[in-house]
Amino acid sequence: MKTVINVVLALCACALMYLLYISITGPINFENEKKARDKVVIARLIDIRKAQQEYRMLHKQQYTASFDTLIDFVKNAKIPFVAKEGVLTDKQLEDGLTERKAMAIIERAKKTGKWDEVRKNGLENFKRDTLWVAVLDTIFPKGFSADSLRYVPFGNSTQFEMATKSDTTKSGAPIYLLEAKTPYTVYLDGLDKQAIINLIDVQQKLGKYPGLMMGSIEIPNNNAGNWE
Repeated sequence: MKTVINVVLALCACALMYLLYISITGPINFENEKKARDKVVIARLIDIRKAQQEYRMLHKQQYTASFDTLIDFVKNAKIPFVAKEGVLTDKQLEDGLTERKAMAIIERAKKTGKWDEVRKNGLENFKRDTLWVAVLDTIFPKGFSADSLRYVPFGNSTQFEMATKSDTTKSGAPIYLLEAKTPYTVYLDGLDKQAIINLIDVQQKLGKYPGLMMGSIEIPNNNAGNWE
């Protein structure tokens, strides 16, 4: 009988030690996995931001709320790239010469065939040529899949929520807003449910979005991420 009691006590002790171990390592493991997933999701949101910034440059400063449109832009559009040769010296800058003025002098010489002013200003080796290069080859690494932009990593094919808004400042100037986001419940799916609930509860009590978000259609923030 004594032996049985000792065995039961030993088993209870082992169970308590296991529960203690889980209570300590569980939150640590959750936080480590959350950080790992955060990093990947943030990288995707940054890719969306980069694509949108290039898109607006060619579309009157406006963003797009459509992933179909954005992905097609990344795959097929070209953006201007200025190839530079030569720089203005301190003396030229002190004399009031700027890159715009230098190019105006050069363009004028090309039209008239008179290069005296170019030589006078020492611009013989000064060139600025605008080239049109593919978006996909310019702002993303080789092998980048544009189709991946819409999907939340670890989200089982769930797409990011993306929205745009047009507004005006107090002075009446137009302002264009963008946001892209995904809640914790999407990309943390599969991790400890209670830990996710607790995380969401904390963010909501702080008045913050319970997930990762880039930009905002409520407050202009220059497309900053809520992780920055």
